[in-house]
Amino acid sequence: MLIKLIGVLIVVVGLILKFDTIATVVLAGIVTGLVGGMNIMDILTTLGNSFVSQRTATLFVLTLPAIGICERFGLKEKAIDFIRSIKSATAGRVIIVYEAIRTLASAFSIRLGGHPQFVRPVVVPMAEGAAVAKYGEINDQMSDIIRGGSAAAENYGNFFAQNCFMGSSGTLLIVSTLVGLGFEEVNALNVAKWSIPVAVISMVLGFARNIWLDKQLDKEAAKGGNR
Repeated sequence: MLIKLIGVLIVVVGLILKFDTIATVVLAGIVTGLVGGMNIMDILTTLGNSFVSQRTATLFVLTLPAIGICERFGLKEKAIDFIRSIKSATAGRVIIVYEAIRTLASAFSIRLGGHPQFVRPVVVPMAEGAAVAKYGEINDQMSDIIRGGSAAAENYGNFFAQNCFMGSSGTLLIVSTLVGLGFEEVNALNVAKWSIPVAVISMVLGFARNIWLDKQLDKEAAKGGNR
């Protein structure tokens, strides 16, 4: 019966009218349950079980206030000061170190890093601090180059190395898909083994890219000096 789709209508109307999203979704769930013949206790039990089983999907929210508090009390400034004290550090070298760590962590399925949790509050300020120590100051274009390189290092390190671990979700998905298509000889060990060269090549290309990033910053700094 179409009446059982009333929950969809409630969600659509609630979003159009800009009502509280969580309240709208919960209301839609309760109304749908009542229309479907469930009593209120069954509805609340279903909602509670669904929240508990899917609670890991909301854990990232806990990192946001932590990052905000750290930045509010000087995390960025401390990272910049630390990098400034290392005379040989450059933005490219800082990003190279992070990409190496990120790649190794992904290869062992260690959940290190992430754009909001690590790149934005830690890697970018450290790389920009190295650039400030070298050039005295950086302009917006140089900052964009550094931020783009930092984000790319996170993507390369995470994406290309994660299948090196036999138990990773990506490896298991590949195996299950290929086996389902009739490739019975495929197993997690084979996928992980042949993912290692891909991760190594990714690291080499990433290192070369970050060396080039330093050269880009040199050129941009020279342009600034000529203006």
